Amino acid sequence: MTAVQERSTAAEAGRPTAVRRRRLFKWRGKKPSVGAVIVYIAAGLLGVFWLLPLVWAVSTSLKSETEASLGQDIHWIPREWSIEGYKVLFERGDHLTWMLNSTVVSTIVTVLTLVLCTLAAYGFSRFDFPGKNIVFGSIIAGLMVPGQALIIPLFDLVNALHMGGTYWGLALPQVVAPVMVFILKRFFDGIPRDYEEAAKLDGAGHFRILWNVILPVSGPIMAAVGIFTFIGSWNNFLWPMLIATDPSMMTLPVGLQAVAGGYGLFYAQTMASAVLGAAPLLIVFLVFQKRIVEGVAGVGLK
Repeated sequence: MTAVQERSTAAEAGRPTAVRRRRLFKWRGKKPSVGAVIVYIAAGLLGVFWLLPLVWAVSTSLKSETEASLGQDIHWIPREWSIEGYKVLFERGDHLTWMLNSTVVSTIVTVLTLVLCTLAAYGFSRFDFPGKNIVFGSIIAGLMVPGQALIIPLFDLVNALHMGGTYWGLALPQVVAPVMVFILKRFFDGIPRDYEEAAKLDGAGHFRILWNVILPVSGPIMAAVGIFTFIGSWNNFLWPMLIATDPSMMTLPVGLQAVAGGYGLFYAQTMASAVLGAAPLLIVFLVFQKRIVEGVAGVGLK
């Protein structure tokens, strides 16, 4: 190879790098628009306002009960750091058992909701049958029915089946949410049918298509639905309070409320119970926030 050819080859090899560098410097030197600056400032302020109650709860939970009860002397940083509120809560209640119960119940609800809602959404998205629109409209109408209106019939049904005070009695009435069927159906409608046609030519049935074709491309929305269902079940208070009469079957929100309500109003203990109840959900959200954003963006909902 001649010297001219070598220089030509070196120039061609270095050209993409030089172009990338110029683009990088150009991007770095680009000034953001006024609208973008306003949006960033507004988002930052909203983030600060959202964090203030959380910071106040953590700060109050780390104060002594005497310091937390001084309403006229409001300060963010404890003058005397104390874990008295957490210590009293753990002494008066079985928090590990309550957290285990919440985990088991929320897991059962999440798994069953994903399975049943996925099958229902796939059926509405891919099958045409008589009365399809009427049935789907009935499911959507379920969004307008408040859950509190179903408490009495669900309570009678669970007691008739002798499932009161059990994991199944706590979990089954929370399974299947109409909004999840609607979200999954909308996502499945956007998946091209070409993949399914190719699978049908290879002899795949509907369950095989759902498992090997639909679900692999539905990871973000499935994760988002699962996380929202888990969080909703974890935070559910009314139904577990009615069914879990035995303290050993209480979920974490019910147990914390029973401890706080049984010994009067103590601000440090109340904030400590709020932090203990919210900490697992905050960890779940931080770990899976990317999946949540992808799922919500993929289905086009806010």
